Amino acid sequence: MSIIKFLVSKTFFKQLALAIVAIVVLCFIMLKWLNVSTNHGEFETVPDLKGKSINVAEIELGENNLVMQIQDSANFNPNYPKFSVIEQEPQSGTQVKENRKIYLTLNPSGYRKIEVPDLKERTYRQAKPTLEALGFKVGKLTYENNIAEDMVLRMTYKGKTIEPSDKLEKTSVIDLVLGNGNRP
Repeated sequence: MSIIKFLVSKTFFKQLALAIVAIVVLCFIMLKWLNVSTNHGEFETVPDLKGKSINVAEIELGENNLVMQIQDSANFNPNYPKFSVIEQEPQSGTQVKENRKIYLTLNPSGYRKIEVPDLKERTYRQAKPTLEALGFKVGKLTYENNIAEDMVLRMTYKGKTIEPSDKLEKTSVIDLVLGNGNRP
């Protein structure tokens, strides 16, 4: 039997029709299975969690069939309560599939602690920008008799002398004791 006779035979057309029907049925079954397994067209709305405590956020995400994933705490933000949500990804109002991870950034319990630099025998002009660059604030300036005018003699925090390498919270106010240019 030649190929041309086979291509125009009843057997070939029956097999071709069966193959087409099988492909259509398999495609139909596959599409229905995908609709069911991926919840096609069903979405959950991400709630607004900013400013809420971690417990409240966990409850709200659970009610919406979403999963909470906590990121590292960011820099302390005094506008939000401690251990509350300050950022979330994806943003509130976004439509997502159920069991999607919602990434939360929490507000730490306070400003992080920073090592105090060694500013002894540096001028006030050098000390002030160094402290401000680290996030500290320069507080009260007091002067003592010392031949070096405006030289840092010591640093104090809340009335107590602090040493280099002591750790204070960022935004702490550090008072400086400077020389006044007079001989002791």
